[in-house]
Amino acid sequence: MTRPLSFLTGPMVQLAWVVDDIAAAEDRFGRVHGVPRWTRLDDVDFGPDDCTLRGEPADFRAHISLAYAGDLQLELIQPVRGASIYAEFLTTHGPGLHHGCWETPDLDATLGLATDSTVVQAGSMAAGELRFAYVEPGLPGLPFIELAQIGPGMREFFDAMR
Repeated sequence: MTRPLSFLTGPMVQLAWVVDDIAAAEDRFGRVHGVPRWTRLDDVDFGPDDCTLRGEPADFRAHISLAYAGDLQLELIQPVRGASIYAEFLTTHGPGLHHGCWETPDLDATLGLATDSTVVQAGSMAAGELRFAYVEPGLPGLPFIELAQIGPGMREFFDAMR
């Protein structure tokens, strides 16, 4: 028998919050928590060819801001259009901590080990440079766990952001 969450073998690389006003959240994190700068990606499209929500094609858009606290990436996500776990979370819970992300070298193999978890949303972006899957249950106070397989181009983008 496997232990729940035993598939989390890679490093935790990110904490992410869903917000209803990304500019205000960036400002608050800066003033209150000392985050010096954000890299904002407005209107990121996740299309039905690249993303699923509960196994069905998903088509949504979000504003995303990224920053670093040491080696930990901070992410702010503001849903803009369409059905997603971000929009659902905002409707159900309001703004707040949404997920922690663990890096994996092989997303498919890791998901094969996550037998006690359900994939809620999955997809890829940047021509497959980032593949991701959100699973539940998460951890106490952390509704979802994101698993991410990060390609060399995306890693270069993240490193440049630091």
